Amino acid sequence: MSVRSRLERTLGAVERLQVLDGPGYQLEHGVALTYLLPGRYARPLQDLLHGVWLGHPLHPALVTVPVGSWTAALVLDGLDATGRGGPGTGAAARTAVGVGVAGAVASAASGLTDWQHAHDGARRVGLVHAGLNSTALALYAWSFADRGRRRPRRARVTAAAGFALTLASSWLGGALSYRHGLGTDHADRSPEPRRFTPVLAESELVDGEPVGATVDGVPVVLIAQGGEVHAVGGTCPHLGAPLGEGWLHRGELVCPWHGSRFDLATGEPAQGPSTAPLPCFDVRRHDGRVEVRRRANWRGPTATTTVEEASR
Repeated sequence: MSVRSRLERTLGAVERLQVLDGPGYQLEHGVALTYLLPGRYARPLQDLLHGVWLGHPLHPALVTVPVGSWTAALVLDGLDATGRGGPGTGAAARTAVGVGVAGAVASAASGLTDWQHAHDGARRVGLVHAGLNSTALALYAWSFADRGRRRPRRARVTAAAGFALTLASSWLGGALSYRHGLGTDHADRSPEPRRFTPVLAESELVDGEPVGATVDGVPVVLIAQGGEVHAVGGTCPHLGAPLGEGWLHRGELVCPWHGSRFDLATGEPAQGPSTAPLPCFDVRRHDGRVEVRRRANWRGPTATTTVEEASR
């Protein structure tokens, strides 16, 4: 059996572990309850940890800190154990371990914030991923303490065990991102339609209510508001929710699944968990029909019009 086949079987086994569902939901409720404590600062804190301000998830950026630091510590430990590193190698390894521990705590906070919205197989994989990371963090914290107590041999052993768990957990993290799409952009980024294409009749629009439609195979949402018509992508970038089933809140489009909110003029997320913006469309009204085309600069200000002349 090939390595790939073995890994696929392992991943499939984890995805089918229904015994993890109970602890998973308890942990999710615990995370949600924790975010009630900051009160009005809860939403900004979650947006910070999701990475809304960054334009993509924060967690993948943070995980480089512990992985990089602990890799450096592994090399330094090897040099120190063989006597080839010089007098300051052990101290440098301890510093690297400490930086990795601090980075792992921050990474865990952002990871749990993202994970709480996962479902089914992705939720189970994420729970095992978190368990391995937590065990690795505990081993490295133990290693860090032993280094301060001048127990370098045991410190190296616990660090090596922690590194092995980190590698296994990183593989599961890759499966979460690239197999389950957790943290990836689910919006349709197709350049179509390139020309104004009819979507629906003006009479089908109700002021303040999102209307889902499909144009050239691309899902869109149209919203009539204050005499204007806005058109944005119909699939939430977070986990692919149909935004046509969403609603407006203070002039922003709300995702029906996890509450992401989007600016109608620019498509930018005003609130997470989505970190990516929605594609935007130019709109015109022609002969009682609403027509749209993909905006070339879809992250710029709205070019929506309600007069026929603007399209000529």
